[in-house]
This record gives sequence, structure tokens and C-alpha cells, in this order.
Amino acid sequence: MIEGVKAIPLKRIPDERGTIYHMLRKDEPHFIQFGEIYFSSIHPNVVKGWHKHKLATLNYACIVGNIKLIIYDDREKSKTKNELVELFIGEDNYCLVQIPPDVWNGFKAVGSKTAIIANCCTHAHGDFKSERLDPFDNDIPYDWDVKHR
Repeated sequence: MIEGVKAIPLKRIPDERGTIYHMLRKDEPHFIQFGEIYFSSIHPNVVKGWHKHKLATLNYACIVGNIKLIIYDDREKSKTKNELVELFIGEDNYCLVQIPPDVWNGFKAVGSKTAIIANCCTHAHGDFKSERLDPFDNDIPYDWDVKHR
């Protein structure tokens, strides 16, 4: 795993009325601070990325559908510099992925339905700087195409 990145399994509590999806509590050891929470939808086979935030830690959970989340570390002083991680999260692997500041990330909806990702960010947008790259034209060594393994 990339230095500072965590993947934490989350609870789902179903009953005949529906399901509760846990995400993040202030008494958990990986909680840092609250800035804002927002939801992002992404249609099948669409890529959102690349982006990184200078101050904010991201806390992603995919509550509807499934995504392929790619994380790339180009931090100069990181023990995992130039490492890349591919995670599949969502209904099939419900977890919280925590991404520290200054780490590139992007995601692509996989499967046949629109995915919804929640991000409980440590800073409100506007309180921090971010950078963006074109998902297909950049120096990150990743190809978003389906891999037939």
C-alpha cells in the first residue's frame, strides 16, 4: 500500500426496511477532522481524475455501484514514491479508503450502473489547493482501459 493510504472495511447493517452504511466516526483512530462531506456520481466507464489536494485528506466510500480507484504516489520524500495502487471498492467491497494530502487519485465506474462515492474530506473545498491532470494525457504510468486477465 502507498504510504499514508488506508483501506478500512466498513459495516453494512441490513434489515427488512433497508440498509445502514457506516462510513466514519469521530471516535475512530483514523478520523482526523471534519471539513465537508459531498457525494460524486460517476457513470459507467467514465474516468474522474487525476487530482490531488495539498492539505486535505480524502475519505472515500462508494455506496452505490463499484469503482476502480487508482492512487499514485509521486511525493519526493515518500517511501513509496512512484508506486501505484489499483483498488476496486463499492457494493462488492464496501470500505473506506483514506488518501493523504499530495497523492494523486482518480476513479472509474465499473459495471453497468452509475456509482455514487461519498468523500468526507478533512478540509472544505476552497480552504485548500488542488491540482488536476488530464486522465489520459499525463506522466502517471496507468492505462484506464479494461484489463483482460
